[in-house]
Amino acid sequence: MSKIARRDFINGTLMAAGASMLPFKSTSQEVMAALKPSYYPPALTGLRGSHPGSKENAHSQAWAKQKNWGSTTNLKEDYDLVVVGGGLSGLSAAYFYQQEHGRDKKVLILDNHDDFGGHAKRNEHKIDGDTRLGEGGSESFEYPHEFSETVLNLLKDLGVDLDRFKTAYDADFFTRHNLGAVTYFNKRIFGENKVVKHPFCDYPGFVEGLLRPTLSYEKAAKQSPLSEKGKQQLLRVLKSDPKTLKAPKEEWQQYMRTHSYFDYLKNTLGVNDPGVLRMARHSVVDYGGAPDVMTMEEALESGALGLNYFSWRDALNEVGSDGGYIKNTNTYSVKEPFIHHFPDGNATIARMLVKKMIPDVGSGENVEEIVLSNFNYAELDKPSNSVRVRLNSTVVNVHHGGDPYSSSDVFVNYIYDNKSYQVKAKGVVMACYNMMIPHIVSDLPTKQDAALRRLSKIPLQFTTVGLKNWRALKEMGIGMAMSPGNMHQAVGMDFPISIGGYEYTKTPDDPCILHMRCCLLGETVGAPRIEQLREARYRMLGLQFRDYEVEIREHLGGMLPKDVFNFDRDVESISVNRWAHGYSYGNPGAIGRQPFGRITIANSDSVNSSLLNRAIEQAWRAIKELGK
Repeated sequence: MSKIARRDFINGTLMAAGASMLPFKSTSQEVMAALKPSYYPPALTGLRGSHPGSKENAHSQAWAKQKNWGSTTNLKEDYDLVVVGGGLSGLSAAYFYQQEHGRDKKVLILDNHDDFGGHAKRNEHKIDGDTRLGEGGSESFEYPHEFSETVLNLLKDLGVDLDRFKTAYDADFFTRHNLGAVTYFNKRIFGENKVVKHPFCDYPGFVEGLLRPTLSYEKAAKQSPLSEKGKQQLLRVLKSDPKTLKAPKEEWQQYMRTHSYFDYLKNTLGVNDPGVLRMARHSVVDYGGAPDVMTMEEALESGALGLNYFSWRDALNEVGSDGGYIKNTNTYSVKEPFIHHFPDGNATIARMLVKKMIPDVGSGENVEEIVLSNFNYAELDKPSNSVRVRLNSTVVNVHHGGDPYSSSDVFVNYIYDNKSYQVKAKGVVMACYNMMIPHIVSDLPTKQDAALRRLSKIPLQFTTVGLKNWRALKEMGIGMAMSPGNMHQAVGMDFPISIGGYEYTKTPDDPCILHMRCCLLGETVGAPRIEQLREARYRMLGLQFRDYEVEIREHLGGMLPKDVFNFDRDVESISVNRWAHGYSYGNPGAIGRQPFGRITIANSDSVNSSLLNRAIEQAWRAIKELGK
């Protein structure tokens, strides 16, 4: 294997193995402090996200119906609140609980991953002594001008200044370096490695300041490595507009809501070229899954192939919350720009919540001051803390001490290092993936159990690549490359944010992070979305790091000029953040998220969302319900 695979094996797998060889005092995380170098998950590379070791016990419970976890050690630890899930919603719930009931209240947060934050995953890449930061999942605030008072108040508590991003985000970066949206066609699928300077879709539009294509539809289609028939069909798709619909103008919106995007491509536009259909199917990336089973409205809102915003906006039910693209500019730009990012995405919010509750974990008094703070994870689970965060701990059972509606106690069993432990609390917030709750809380009311079991998740993959320089990207003019033939459907420069002492890469000779995005799809085109999600999830979890490295090597090596880019020389590190359970899919409704005795439910799943503000709002609701 290459140097990357070997290094990541050492940094990731052996560190985890080392932990299991050390004596473990089950009331703390002294195992972390004993590790050398000190336990610090953000710096780990290789398989991240739902990493090996984080999901096995949950899968044994959900798939194999495992109930017997061996003898259970009663830790004799009593808490006012136990939070199951240390993501943004779980951390917010803990913060809100102390805010409502006092900082002296004892709270334990349990999470199955080796780091807190859930999808808000911080990736650190050390490149020639320079630390580059990237996000491995939850990346930004979406439409903060619409945030509720609850969310805005929390952000204010954490020291977030929304206006600060107007200067922190370098909207001119892509123009200065002539970096735009392109498409990379790979040889394995399309017959040759070729970059065409057109994205053929609106997916890149969320990157504020990215250069729009100047190549005409006609020239772009002609340059594509498709057959002549395919080129003609691609051009037909690119030049489409609502007038091609078989409906009068007053029925356009209803037509878009009720008709299939792929049916439109095939039956209305006559597309049957496999290359064009593949481009369409891979054109929305992480905007919601499989375009082959999307409505036209869903596809348009996701920026799918051929559905140009300016051509199709009259068929939208309403202009999106961003106010729509600003026309007649040479860059992607919206009235409410997508600029509210920290260098590590929303991991900064997770870190600041932890810092507020466990002050000694690291330096910094607000979100900017902690951007570069190196947290001491040995502080997370100290017995002296009023809030404790216990990682690598998979909760497998939550039950009341008696009748759910009169009991004053809730018992929580979790697995750490294949051993079972139990703690007790006056209340529990289930801030984990909502579809797991019926497997953990086994005596839920029948209708609530059924509502939660109907939920699913969209599998997502955010890979960050540490590059020693980005000269090859500069030479090719690539800010983002749509990649319909590859596993990662989009690859590009990370958001140009400089804040809190962190400076975004300045010149092509400097190290940077390349961000690669993927929403794995099922192999059966046209299969029901839920089946495609399940198939893609199983395939994702069956891959090893070496599989991803081979794919990334082929992707970058085929896309970038060989006289400028050499994979072994220029790639320093790879973090594959794979989320088999990514975006929410399905809504449990009021029945699914209702309180059950001393147990309440948080997480953005509970309102069919994957947004930071929804995660916070559901945490607030769960705490208020617990206090009733």
